[in-house]
Order: sequence, then C-alpha cells, then structure tokens
Amino acid sequence: MSTLKSRVPGNIAISLVAASITPAFYYLLNETAPFGLVFRMFLVSAVFAGAITFLADGTLHWLEPHVQRFRESTRWVILVVALVLIATVGCIAATGLLIGVNAVFHIEIFTWSESWREFVITLKLCVFITVVFGIVIAVYERLRGRLSEAELKLRTQELERERAITFATEARLAALQARIHPHFLFNTLNSISSLIPHHPEKAERLIERMAALLRFSLEMQRGGLVPFAQELKIVTDYLEIEKARLGQRLRYEIEARDALAEISVPPLSVQTLVENSIKYAIAPNRDGGNIRVQAAQNNGSLVVQISDTGSGFTLESAPPGHGLDNLRGRLSALYGQTAELSLSRSDGWTTVRLKVPA
Repeated sequence: MSTLKSRVPGNIAISLVAASITPAFYYLLNETAPFGLVFRMFLVSAVFAGAITFLADGTLHWLEPHVQRFRESTRWVILVVALVLIATVGCIAATGLLIGVNAVFHIEIFTWSESWREFVITLKLCVFITVVFGIVIAVYERLRGRLSEAELKLRTQELERERAITFATEARLAALQARIHPHFLFNTLNSISSLIPHHPEKAERLIERMAALLRFSLEMQRGGLVPFAQELKIVTDYLEIEKARLGQRLRYEIEARDALAEISVPPLSVQTLVENSIKYAIAPNRDGGNIRVQAAQNNGSLVVQISDTGSGFTLESAPPGHGLDNLRGRLSALYGQTAELSLSRSDGWTTVRLKVPA
C-alpha cells in the first residue's frame, strides 16, 4: 500500500481536474462571462474538490481492508455509500472553511444570497462528481490490479519455467558426466593392466599416478567448469599413462600459453578428444602416430585443436552416448549455440576443433 506522502501529487491532480468541471461548463454556457468570475468559481471548486479528495483518500484506504470479506456486489454498494457520505462531509467542511475565510479576511471569494438553497445545489453537485470520479478511479484500480496480478502470474510462470530448464540441464549434465568417469577409468585400467605381466614396477608407478589423477578429477567434478590449466594436467597425465602402454608408438606435444590457464572449460573435454585420437588413430596403427594439442584465444573464445596423424573419421560416426557424442551433449547443455565442435583434415592430419566462450 502506498504511503500518504506518495499519494499527495495524485490527490492534487484529481482535485484540480474535478475543480475544473464546474467553471468549464459555466464558461461553455456563458461565453461572455468575465474571466474573474470563472477564475473565482475555479478557486471555490478547488477548495471543495481538495477537501473531498483528501478525505476520500484517507477514508477509502482505511476502509479497503475491512470490506475484502464481502462479495463484489456488496463492496460496490459500500463504496457508493461511502462516497456519498464523504462528499457530504467534505462539502460541509469546505463550506465552513470558505465562510470562515470570508469572515476573517473579508475576501469576497465565496458569496450566496440564499445560503441553504445554494448549499443544497452545491452538495448535489459534489455528490455527483465524487461518485462518478470514485467509481471511475475504483474501476481503473481494479483493472490495474488485475493486470498486475496477471503480469506477476506470468512472471512467476516464466521463472518456474526457467528454473525447470535449469534443473533439467543440471540433471542432464550430471547424467552425462556420470558416464565419463567410468569410461575413463575403464580405458586407463586397460592401459595399466597390459603392463603388469612384463613391467610390474612401471605398472605400480602408473597406478599411483592414476590414483592421483582420479582424485584430482573428482575434486574438479564438484564444479560445473574447471580452469584450462587443470584440464591440461589431466590431459598430460592421461597421455603419460597411455605412452607407458604404447611406448614409442605414441608421440605427443602440447602448445598452450600460460595466459590461458584460468579460462574455464568443461571438465575432461580436451581429455575426451585426446582419448578419441588414441583410441581410433594411434592404437590401431602398428606404427602409432602423433598427437598435437594447441590452444589459443580468438575473439573472446578459447579455441583448442587436437590433431592426430590417423586415417580420419567424421563426427557423425561417433557412437551414441560415448566420447564425442557425449561431449557434444555437454557443450550444448552448458553453452547452447555459442560452443562449437568441428572436424577438418589437411596434410595427413585430422583436427578436431573445440571452441568455447572464454
């Protein structure tokens, strides 16, 4: 509910509009009427309108919470009766005020020859204008209230819809990320198990390294995004584990500036692409191959390129629910259309290009 101070400008505006009605009609019916008479009628009307308007404002704001329990039709009857009583009291108060001003200051602003007759005419006019203005304002307030309720309801529904989309996205991300760790763990354990028969000491060191890597990745998993430097550490550890299995068949290099270290990326995003290269380009090839990871910042985005010397593939050939398909789902859930995953082949190199907002 608005305060009395904030309602004063509105009350003054209503009073001036109501005060203009009587002199305006009088001037239209008597175009030769002197300006002084019309202006005096306006001043008198302004006193009556002001007294009634401010009295109505206080009374109706006090009355409003007390009539909410009644039916709509009953509330309208109460409003009309209240407006009639307010107009009567306000008219009497304004008449007394003007008579007092005349008596004290001897200002001939308010005169009549037959006081009772003129008072009755003035009272009827005040009641009519007050009831008309009151009903119009009440209808306006009701319509505005209903529009506000409709707007609030619409805004609430929009917030609920956005909240539902957020929850659905988070659930989708959680489901996608839940697939990553078992898949990553399975491939890494396969790499280590191949070393156990012939290089147990090396396998033991790799198990220790894998334990540290998994602990690190689980800590990163608590947040939705991770610093690029941490993602590169996972990539390096993973490549070292695979290098222990593949030996000289795997050759790799990583090129990334330190300035990119704090840019946020989805966890295990680059690692997924590196794993894909090893699985489909390096491991099946008897001679192995090279993997190159390059990162740069371009036009507000982090661009990471993972290149390999394999025979090539297409993004559409990725099995549903694994590797590249999983990564595409995460990128879509996190960034929508602002992230890109593309593939190209040139000079014997297959390059997967990952672009995310920096």
